[in-house]
Amino acid sequence: MKPHSSHSAPFLIILGMLLVIGLIFVFDSSGPESANMYGSPYALTIQHLIGMAVGFVALLAGILTPPKLLLRLGPVLYGFGLLLLALVFAPGIGLSLNGAHRWLLIAGVSFQPVEFFKFALIVYMSGWLTTHQKLSSFIITVAPAVVLLLLQPDLGSLLVVLAIACSMFVIAGGSMRKLGILAATGIPFLIIMIAIAPYRLARVTTFLNPDADPLGTGFHVRQITLALGRGGLLGQGLGNSSQKFSYVPEASTDSIAAIIGEETGFVGLLVVIGLYIALLHAGRRLLQPLEGSLRLLGVGILTWICVQALLNISAVAALVPLTGVPLPFISYGRSSLVMLLYSVGIVLRLRKTQL
Repeated sequence: MKPHSSHSAPFLIILGMLLVIGLIFVFDSSGPESANMYGSPYALTIQHLIGMAVGFVALLAGILTPPKLLLRLGPVLYGFGLLLLALVFAPGIGLSLNGAHRWLLIAGVSFQPVEFFKFALIVYMSGWLTTHQKLSSFIITVAPAVVLLLLQPDLGSLLVVLAIACSMFVIAGGSMRKLGILAATGIPFLIIMIAIAPYRLARVTTFLNPDADPLGTGFHVRQITLALGRGGLLGQGLGNSSQKFSYVPEASTDSIAAIIGEETGFVGLLVVIGLYIALLHAGRRLLQPLEGSLRLLGVGILTWICVQALLNISAVAALVPLTGVPLPFISYGRSSLVMLLYSVGIVLRLRKTQL
């Protein structure tokens, strides 16, 4: 157990730091929104703490889950994940918000099934790609999820899912050249999908020119920019954000990095980015002895974490259009936090399995 513990320690320490940062800034940024929604500035923080508690149980469950059993269940998990993605359109259990169908409400508990699907995709692909590297088979396998996420619509999650699937395809030995050709031929389709959906077109035009409608479609991007501008190099200090007071939308969820930047500055954001890079490095060290489907499973989980972090921070920095994906381990969001912590438990178990 000692070798396992010594290799796992850096990974767990970095994970703990990200979780603590998340708790601090969810408490800091959610107060005004929480007071407006629930009449108490602490309601969202309490919900986040409940999510963390469930997440820690999920982490332990992941450590106790035999990876080979998980891989055998891959097709079942993938099929169940697709079913959950479809059920968001079912009356009575599917929740619609601003025209988007992304949530399920079961027994009074709401959750985003796409978070479970990301995990199910990784598990299924880890086993399936060891014997299937044909691009045509890969497209057929991923296509149902692409269609369902486009219908919801959830472009941010779709980008994460595609990044995970394509990365695993290439790592497993699939042709990068053919995948690149497919991506190039898909650009006209992407342009059409953006053009026919007003909300997608608004996001792109806002990204290109956020000042064109500063009180309308450009409001979110402009307020994030103001938050980062106020933060400067060293920030305004913890608790001193003014943009969290109903200026930056989704301040405790998708835009939490903007509040971090406002209060801790460019330096604070660099620390957060550095922690994700360190987590990736520590995770890679854990996976070094692994081969085949077990290694692919761990790589898929690390890819999920890093791609989602990259998309979130890039959107806040106005490098890409707003995607609506949470910042892993930091943003408020119980579905994402619980599934990510369970997946991290799997990564830790993979190392133990090899030893």
